Amino acid sequence: MPNKIAVVGSNMVDLITYYSERMPKLGETIEAPNFEIGCGGKGSNQAVAAAKLGSDVMMITKVGDDLFGDNTFKNYSNNGINTKHVEIVPNTSSGVAPIFVDPSGENSIIIVKGANACLKPSDIDAAAEDLKKCNLIIMQLEVPLDVIYHTIEFGVKNNIETLLNPAPAAKELQLDRINEATFFVPNETELESITNMPVGTIEEITAAAKYLNTQGIRDVIVTMGSKGALLVNQIEVTLIEPCKVDPVDTTGAGDAFIGSFSHYYLQENKDVKKALKIAALYAANSIQKKGTQISYATKEEFSLINNAH
Repeated sequence: MPNKIAVVGSNMVDLITYYSERMPKLGETIEAPNFEIGCGGKGSNQAVAAAKLGSDVMMITKVGDDLFGDNTFKNYSNNGINTKHVEIVPNTSSGVAPIFVDPSGENSIIIVKGANACLKPSDIDAAAEDLKKCNLIIMQLEVPLDVIYHTIEFGVKNNIETLLNPAPAAKELQLDRINEATFFVPNETELESITNMPVGTIEEITAAAKYLNTQGIRDVIVTMGSKGALLVNQIEVTLIEPCKVDPVDTTGAGDAFIGSFSHYYLQENKDVKKALKIAALYAANSIQKKGTQISYATKEEFSLINNAH
């Protein structure tokens, strides 16, 4: 039986501009050579990565009653994602994410939540019987915080493991409401924002993550881009070495990491370190191609890469 994963989170339409040298100044117009439209949103990205690797994925999200919403349904279907709990919100736009990619492959993103802001705790209750069949629930912060708190409480009550990716970082995030999540997975910027602690070095990142441990968060996984990832808990600190590649487009790399980690965590009998090492390779592979979800390898494609390492 495949891993059963639920994603409570966002969907976006990515509006991607390549490769402008810089952002325009106020009142200025500059030219960029390329533009693409893609499917994104942190929740959807993570769902697609896990589904491409073979997990049985269910999405709980809201879309607008526009062409973008129709496209999101089609994208889920194409990737084998269960849409039973994907609902259309009347008279509301779908979420969109203008993305600007510079010549080095780094990106800047603006999000407009649209229908994603309409997700409610009652939607979790409505999906309860299907959620109870899942091994892991993944969340992010592109949906209302009360949904996140309710989902974690649901996971605890029903003995279902949960993963929270606190992206984008929310200053108002209440640590005592999320500290029973199984995994807390920020990047460096999010870790700095949430803890108000410096993250300029591995030692500082470790200290900030350990602070979260003292707040009751058991396993903190910090994604650090080209520096790899750091697993921090009360017992140990483990550095997951990065896979050295020349990036083409880093958009969605963190989501590739989380989606693949979730898949391999369940597949590898909950061996966290092994799953993190494989996820680092999967994310590194994704940044060698343009785009977000289209850059994620399938199970068959990734098996060739993984076996080579």
